[in-house]
Amino acid sequence: MASQNIPALQHLRWEHTEGDTVGTIVLNRPERLNALSVALMTEIVELCTWISHQHEIKVVIMRGEGRAFTAGFDLNDFTNVYGGSNPRAGAELGRVMADTVTNMRQLTIAAVHGHCVGGGVVLTAACDLRMAATGTRFSIPEVDLGIPLAWGGVPRLVREVGPAVAKELILSCRPFSAEEALQLRFINRVVADDELVAQAESFAESLASKPTFSLLATKTQVNAVMEEIAGTGRSANDADSLVVALHDEESRAASQRYLESRSRASGNN
Repeated sequence: MASQNIPALQHLRWEHTEGDTVGTIVLNRPERLNALSVALMTEIVELCTWISHQHEIKVVIMRGEGRAFTAGFDLNDFTNVYGGSNPRAGAELGRVMADTVTNMRQLTIAAVHGHCVGGGVVLTAACDLRMAATGTRFSIPEVDLGIPLAWGGVPRLVREVGPAVAKELILSCRPFSAEEALQLRFINRVVADDELVAQAESFAESLASKPTFSLLATKTQVNAVMEEIAGTGRSANDADSLVVALHDEESRAASQRYLESRSRASGNN
């Protein structure tokens, strides 16, 4: 497929040299800590779908520009998406994004640094392999926001860290470090902050040197096993759960408190 057919990108950057077997997707909204807006998630779906048809590419790295991997779902879009005329369609986009990343033909490596929040944890889990810089802080604040973790995040976390730990991380909303994420087997490696990009690229190159057939066969078989253990297919109902939460009085009050606390914190910075 010719390079001119690459989707138009405003919130992502695609780094790839023709003939190379490794490429990099960069979340490129550093002024918003790469928050996952509707526009950004739409671009991820379009770009990853396009990359899947580039058979010369074997491995794709996903990382964030600036100070963070991603601050999670863009709260500026929260009211418009979940309070608009078609909230289910907006709520569904995150699941489609995560599934598209998981189902890419290529092996994917998440290279995570800074903050990795909420939907960013789901996006990280959607990748095949994960590396994190030493200073990375993960958190899943959805319950405090008055909504359940969606986007297929629950089955993805359950199959990576087990049901009890998944419940604890989701329900407590507490942050956890890169070292803890490694101990929980959520990520594969922790590296120094200033070595993350170089280490991810070296890892990607080492994988890309291996035969394509074996790479794809391994990815396909492992993913098939994990779908049997905790399939993401059932997550089609996630969007409905989000919509219900928006009409639950206690959940709406929690959401309002969370948004107000975030607004106050931003005002103090």
